Amino acid sequence: MKGKNEDSSKLGMNRTGIKASPIDGPRMIEGAERLTPLDTSNEPGSYVRMTVRGASLEGSMGTVPPATTPKGMAKTAIKMLRGLDPSVLIDKLGARLAFERAGVRLYDAALVKLAAHGSWEGGPDVAGLKHIRAEELEHFHMLCECVESLGADPTAVTPAANVEAMASEGIVKLLNDPRSSLSQALEGLMIAELADNACWENLIQLARSMGQDDFAVRFEEALRQENEHLAMVRGWMERRMVDAAHLELEEAPPS
Repeated sequence: MKGKNEDSSKLGMNRTGIKASPIDGPRMIEGAERLTPLDTSNEPGSYVRMTVRGASLEGSMGTVPPATTPKGMAKTAIKMLRGLDPSVLIDKLGARLAFERAGVRLYDAALVKLAAHGSWEGGPDVAGLKHIRAEELEHFHMLCECVESLGADPTAVTPAANVEAMASEGIVKLLNDPRSSLSQALEGLMIAELADNACWENLIQLARSMGQDDFAVRFEEALRQENEHLAMVRGWMERRMVDAAHLELEEAPPS
């Protein structure tokens, strides 16, 4: 079934482009050229110097809390004696934990879009979206266990978690915007899944480097599932684009 706001690629009145105003457009370019270009020097009063000064006043993106249990403190001390910094692993675990929690909410929003607008042939269905949502929730609980096993607090917002939350704000806004369609929501999910896959790969490498092979095994299974999520979202998007452009779907080459 075709959603009622799926025809967003249709031609229509759009005044956002500069060529829509042949008189004011050149004036805008002329005004921009008259402005002082961005000063990237390190001279007093420059943009770079002001940014550095602002950073020193505002502080950092957060801190990694210390271990909260005697066992966790002991593990931290042992790793530090070996020259390792366990706070890096805790920081990245916190980031993935926050991202998986957000992923659950993103798929909740996608289910709302599906209920509101319907799907298309070869598009997402309730079972598919709920399948991905359930595995995102499993990853969240698994990461909580890993963080707690290190004696850390899984509810703490680490610096890396804060960065990822800020970077993905646009995706959250897209999926919760009442104007966005299901196919447009999938664009946001694609961005999230691509980032998630890359971060799981980095986390696996970090876990093995820190001697946490048991973590790495669990993370590899999560990455396998995330690859499946990405393939599902890609397939749904491809089918929608083919239908919208009235194209013939080409046979995929054998893997």
